[in-house]
Amino acid sequence: MRTLFVPLAVLAMAAPPAFSQVAQASAGVPHSQPAPSGAANTRVQEPAGPLTLRSAVAMAMRANPGLSSALREQEATEGAVVQAGAWPNPTLDVQLEDMRRDNRTTTLQLSQPIELGGKRSARVTAAERARDQAASALAGRRAEIRAATVTAFFDVLTAQERLRLAQDSVGLAQTATRAAANRVAAGKVSPLEETKARVAEAGIRVELMQAEGTLRSARQQLAALWGNPAPRFTQVDGAVDQLPALASAQDIASRLADAPVVRQARLEVDRRKALADLERARRIPDVTVSLGAKRVPASEGETGSSRRNQVVLGLSVPLPIFDTNRGNVAEALSREEKARDDLAAAELQLGTDVAQATERLRSAHATAETLQRDALPGAESAYKAATKGFELGKFSFLEALDAQRTLFQVRAQYLLALADAHRAAGELDRLLGNEGDATTPAMTTPVAH
Repeated sequence: MRTLFVPLAVLAMAAPPAFSQVAQASAGVPHSQPAPSGAANTRVQEPAGPLTLRSAVAMAMRANPGLSSALREQEATEGAVVQAGAWPNPTLDVQLEDMRRDNRTTTLQLSQPIELGGKRSARVTAAERARDQAASALAGRRAEIRAATVTAFFDVLTAQERLRLAQDSVGLAQTATRAAANRVAAGKVSPLEETKARVAEAGIRVELMQAEGTLRSARQQLAALWGNPAPRFTQVDGAVDQLPALASAQDIASRLADAPVVRQARLEVDRRKALADLERARRIPDVTVSLGAKRVPASEGETGSSRRNQVVLGLSVPLPIFDTNRGNVAEALSREEKARDDLAAAELQLGTDVAQATERLRSAHATAETLQRDALPGAESAYKAATKGFELGKFSFLEALDAQRTLFQVRAQYLLALADAHRAAGELDRLLGNEGDATTPAMTTPVAH
């Protein structure tokens, strides 16, 4: 029987590249790799106490569930690239003719499919483009999470300032109420003035409760970015009057070409092109080479115990008569053109969104600077003068109340402008992608005092 397997050994020695590459590809499949650095694979809990922007961004980058999902997708595409480079498996065929021992014919054959037309190369290229897309999606997700964290952080910071403003407003309203009560007791004004003061104080207390609720909601939204439903930090630590820097038109134009959405659309065009090349390659039929041995019974005139071994060679070639893969090629080409149209649409939409976000940032920037430079000082001076004059009996309560409301409205508008500026800057970072360090705060500029 040993002579029966000699041709098979020859075949195994003659085709080492296929088997060796299959073994190498199998050995390269990742089974239980450790997650790369920065993987969002663990829950974090922020320390109790003040929270800085750097710490918030770092925790979001480490534990955001969406970032972990994008990372797993990238790891999956690595396995797809390995699988795309695998060679077809050989097949072993055993055939017996006539079950009677003396008349039995045994055929043992090993067949190896051989891909032609560059199918394997095209398959690997398509898998690599999908891997590039996953890597780009991960980078875009990082920029999106960073922008969301910065925006949520400044929302908390602004909510803290609004709460402080509401608390100051309550204190000032209490002072005005006591002053009105003293004047009523002294007989200088009618009791109606005290009633008006108490009504105004009640309205400000309602604003205080609303500010407390807004702060709680903002804290929860910030902590949710690193998967913590119950935030432990007491407050965020930062300068509320720091405005994001205005990017120049040249900087925005240079970042538009490499924005995450455009980069994804461009990679989709490359992937569709690779898939179209793969479908073209599949129009070329593959061949199957066979090598084996056949053991036949002895012919007439030979002894009954003697048998003869014969080498069997084979070549199998499909005939592309009915299926020429024409439909798949047409589909792949149409999807490639669709990807190009999607790229053009993404570039157009990105330009519109960036222009709108830039305009919102400029408008909020100008509003905050104007309020800080012109409106706030005047409102504070008018309020102090009206309050002092009311205590001395020179102004009525309505005049003092009007000055107080004006000051608080200007402060509220100022905080709203700051919040709008940071939201617009975060939107720009999300659209254009942030190339900076993920743990450093965004570029800011102080408001002119």
